[in-house]
Amino acid sequence: MKGAFAVSEDTPLIETLRRIDQGNLQLAIVERDGRIVGTVTDGDVRRALLGGVGLDASVSLVMNRMPITAPVGISNPAALNLMRKHSIHQLPLVDTEGRVVEVKLIDDLALVQQSDHWVVLMAGGLGSRLKPLTDDIPKPLIRVGDKPILETVLGGFVKAGFGKFFISVNYKADMIRDYFGDGSAWGVEIDYLQESERLGTAGALSLLPERPTQPFFVMNGDLLTTVNFEQMLKYHREHKAFSTVCVREHSVTVPFGVIDFDDHRLLRIREKPTQKFFVNAGVYLLDPGVLDHLDTNEAIDMPTLIERTIAKDKPSVVFPLREYWIDVGRLDDLQRASDEFQRIFG
Repeated sequence: MKGAFAVSEDTPLIETLRRIDQGNLQLAIVERDGRIVGTVTDGDVRRALLGGVGLDASVSLVMNRMPITAPVGISNPAALNLMRKHSIHQLPLVDTEGRVVEVKLIDDLALVQQSDHWVVLMAGGLGSRLKPLTDDIPKPLIRVGDKPILETVLGGFVKAGFGKFFISVNYKADMIRDYFGDGSAWGVEIDYLQESERLGTAGALSLLPERPTQPFFVMNGDLLTTVNFEQMLKYHREHKAFSTVCVREHSVTVPFGVIDFDDHRLLRIREKPTQKFFVNAGVYLLDPGVLDHLDTNEAIDMPTLIERTIAKDKPSVVFPLREYWIDVGRLDDLQRASDEFQRIFG
């Protein structure tokens, strides 16, 4: 099984994900006595996370128990037709005993090369919560580890193969322009969206000099994350989304005993319960048509823009983050990011 990994049914999801990430097919084969009984992909796990399944659960709760397979020796055209028919990216080939010998990959034939997808980085904010550090320097240039926050953000996209960037700027814009220039130092192309006044987390998109031809990424310039952009792009296309919003799990513990009652009758007391929510992570993948819902130089935040598209029946989906993520918005967040930087990005 070149490029794929086999796991047993009781393998924890966190270990399964580690093996998926190590392989070049983004697939794990679930075996029993050497024979395939299921498959699991990154997308399968993310959907399970949205349903409340924890990473310590066994892969048997998530796996596809009826995977599409084909016999060894199937021709490439036939394999491709089978994958297209069932909208799958990987096709395990099995012998007469049900053992996986090879995994065929659709090789992203339906996908446009990543270099055709633009990236817009929002870096025009004042960084008020980080004062006094931001009195003399814009927040994206504050150093975490050995480099500015925005350079780490840029580097994550560059490493994933993206080459066309736009950076929205306003506060101390010249300092950002001077540092990043035209992007040639990173082997990419960088242009700037100059906000004459602050336009929120989405308004600067109206300043794009031309309309992108493919879905494009938008990310806040004060986030540090190891999100898999390639998986997000596949997820976006698989769900035929107009917009994809990264979300992450956030827990809130009530510091008191919560009373459940019916009329005047006490039902139970829940001592310091924890509630879990999925919250916006500030990373988006948008269809070019999103720009049709935006007025030139309109001050608007991304949630409002996406809500507009939803009101027009445009499908928006959520992409749950399982990777590292931190919003460097406050001084204590900056300290934590600095403490963790070498371990995560070093």
